[in-house]
Amino acid sequence: MFGEKRKLNVVVVIPAFNEVTTAEATIKSFLELQQVSQVVFVDNNSNDGTLQVVLEIQRMNPKLIVIRELRQGKGFAIRKAFQTIHADYYVMVDADSTYSPNDLNRMMDAAMNENVDLVVGNRLANGVYANQNSRPFHNFGNHLIKRIINKLYGAALEDILSGYRVMSKRFVEGFPILSRGFELETEITLHALDRGYSIVEIPVSYLPRPNGSESKLRTFYHGRKILLRILKIYRIFQPMRFFGFASLLLFAFALFFGYKPLYDFIQFQYVYHVPLAVLSSSLIVLSALTLMTAFILDSVADLGRKNFETFQNRAEK
Repeated sequence: MFGEKRKLNVVVVIPAFNEVTTAEATIKSFLELQQVSQVVFVDNNSNDGTLQVVLEIQRMNPKLIVIRELRQGKGFAIRKAFQTIHADYYVMVDADSTYSPNDLNRMMDAAMNENVDLVVGNRLANGVYANQNSRPFHNFGNHLIKRIINKLYGAALEDILSGYRVMSKRFVEGFPILSRGFELETEITLHALDRGYSIVEIPVSYLPRPNGSESKLRTFYHGRKILLRILKIYRIFQPMRFFGFASLLLFAFALFFGYKPLYDFIQFQYVYHVPLAVLSSSLIVLSALTLMTAFILDSVADLGRKNFETFQNRAEK
């Protein structure tokens, strides 16, 4: 058990926007854990009385730290916490009382005993999340995002969007948060996969939201943003595959549109489909330029990986 290990600085970070119904119960449940050094509540510009409730808890318990982040978005809130608080392990959990503190022991055991950089609370392992979630398109979106990421990176992860995570100090210090909102979990996963961090998923329970508490997640709006974030990060981290595929696609279109002009020239030594010939030639040039871009950006990305590894090695010494 991680409570039996030497005393480490374990900080629970709870970002929240308008969670007056659940914030108190969530905070108190993690404050009761002796192994947790501090609970950091990041109020993300709430206007429903959440902050007042949390400040009252803080007056009674110095173990609770309250931070305000006025820029709207979960990514902004977590970035503010990581910049403000220093710890050996960071536990990220939502403020909606859907995640149980009883699962933290097993997650911390994996992080410490197996020296894992990222431990994800897997809500999907026992099928409880699918039963609790009444939005079929939300379940479909989770499955689609999981399939895309696993296919792109050759991984076998189950719960890409879980909001319950344990991150090592090494991981947090090397993680530049670029997301603003609910794309954060996806960005964390992609960063871990691309940079070669160890990832373990631990089955956790998932509790229904209490009455009066509503999810801020909008299936289509946030689903679109998550998919765009996947494409953007993949373009940055894997430019050869991204632009190489684009180059191949452009070349295929060039062949498709250039078939008739080429047939004209072979048969009649004259091109009758001039517009198609111009389009095909332009696509070939664009394909070549895209391929050159792929080689250049791949060299830049490779240099970035080498610099990142150098930074990590120096930080650990």
